[in-house]
Amino acid sequence: MLPDADDLPDLLLDLAVPHEDINEVTARLRTVTADPGVRRLLDECAEDVTSVVREVDDPAGLGDRAAHAPAALGEYFLVYAFLVAVPHVRAAHRELGIPSDITRMTLTDLGRGMALHRRRYGRGGLGARQAHWLTRHFCGTLYQLGRLQYERAGLGTRTAQAITGAGTAVAAGAPSLNLHIPDFLGPLTPAACDRSVLRAREFFARYFPDEKPVVATCHSWLLDPQLRQHLPADSNIIRFQERFQPGRDDREPADTTPVAFVFGDPDLPVPDLPRRTSLERAVGDRLRAGGHWYVGHGWFPWDR
Repeated sequence: MLPDADDLPDLLLDLAVPHEDINEVTARLRTVTADPGVRRLLDECAEDVTSVVREVDDPAGLGDRAAHAPAALGEYFLVYAFLVAVPHVRAAHRELGIPSDITRMTLTDLGRGMALHRRRYGRGGLGARQAHWLTRHFCGTLYQLGRLQYERAGLGTRTAQAITGAGTAVAAGAPSLNLHIPDFLGPLTPAACDRSVLRAREFFARYFPDEKPVVATCHSWLLDPQLRQHLPADSNIIRFQERFQPGRDDREPADTTPVAFVFGDPDLPVPDLPRRTSLERAVGDRLRAGGHWYVGHGWFPWDR
């Protein structure tokens, strides 16, 4: 259920929705509440994003539904879908006993997603790809615990083979936790990561005691070993890499991924990429020299 126009801004602020979007979301609320067809469509979307019975890796569903939304809602339609889902997520967390502050911090990725959307496209709202990512938060598989996010997952076949080859026997599908590094959350310092991992060990042992993850994994361009050639050994990114043992090797170039995360837009022309920071210089200079960036894969034992 959506709050009325007087109370909606409080919910939006609680979800870290950017201030410049609050008036827009509130003003368009009447288009949602006045049309039973739109409400039904939003309820269907809310069920999609909170249900564990869905194709998690298929983002088309939400995008297809959004295509049927009134033009007056623009790219804000999917924002309303997540707002409708918030009470369901909060109730599910309460039933598990998860503290409300963890629920709140996890769901603030809605606001982060909207900020990324505006940064990339220069307008408010939420795209289908970002909405697909947020389904993990709203269906109970991903939690933000301090500086890092942790996704309950099963090991993929190639990752399990790489870990087994390194001397730790694991099976595909075994419980694991996939680490994610949210944007707009300050530096990735070793101390902040240490606190986050400690908190996560306590969290999953308490609220999901039957799952018993065997390893934590991370699949990110931040684990590309080539970064060692460009950044100092004591940089936060290199220190973060040192937490992980190497996983499977990925030789498929992913050049637009660091461009998107560092500069905000994967389609920026490589010759024009700024060189203001050491990371910007690392990403841009390698591409300008004809090199490539890759998604790195790493892991570490979770029960130690």
